Amino acid sequence: MTDQVPAWMSRAFSSSRLGPYLRATGGEAGAAVRLYWWNVEASAALYGPLHCLEISLRNALHRELSTAFGRSDWWMAAPLNDASMRLVTAARRKCGNELGYGPGRRPVPHDSVVAGLNLGFWVALLSKGGRGGAYDRRLWVPTLHKAFPHYSGRRDDLHAVLDSLRRLRNRIMHHESIHRRDLVGDHTAIYRVLGHIDPVAAKEVQALDRFPTVLGHRKAAREGGRTPRF
Repeated sequence: MTDQVPAWMSRAFSSSRLGPYLRATGGEAGAAVRLYWWNVEASAALYGPLHCLEISLRNALHRELSTAFGRSDWWMAAPLNDASMRLVTAARRKCGNELGYGPGRRPVPHDSVVAGLNLGFWVALLSKGGRGGAYDRRLWVPTLHKAFPHYSGRRDDLHAVLDSLRRLRNRIMHHESIHRRDLVGDHTAIYRVLGHIDPVAAKEVQALDRFPTVLGHRKAAREGGRTPRF
């Protein structure tokens, strides 16, 4: 058993990043290193399910909004609040700069704007929507509930689950720790929400999912009985 984190890890990843893992393992350096690598492995294993949920969610919402407003650039007609419109403007500008579209040139493709909007934008559409509950009354009730044909619960409950998964997704994408979360609950929630959108998709994605295996190896990885792989 080593009593120090390898020098190369402290240099490459920083002591401040590794500190929480040391605290989680009572200062045992070897266990902290193993927990760090397992956290990376678990994050990698959750990338696929989260990938499928995020794309399915945005496509389902985009489809319903395009139908409701009769145009694929529905954001030009929908009652979006200022925060949402700023994200749309930023996505259009970024797509224009990257693809060579924009004023005086070809218009930015609507599909590119959809792909450029982050998960926070889509999840926010399922929120109350600020003062007066504009999104609840003007988006969810007439339109957005149709994106979840296999869901019969409350909008705010669905939003709460998706917002939690958004935070999980952001921690993974920003290389932060996730080992303290209820990962069993998170994993279950991913497929529950995906099933609300498309049960067939949920079944097909789950068949490819290796996260349950990774989760089952957590104890062995932390104790040194198995080396994490990612």
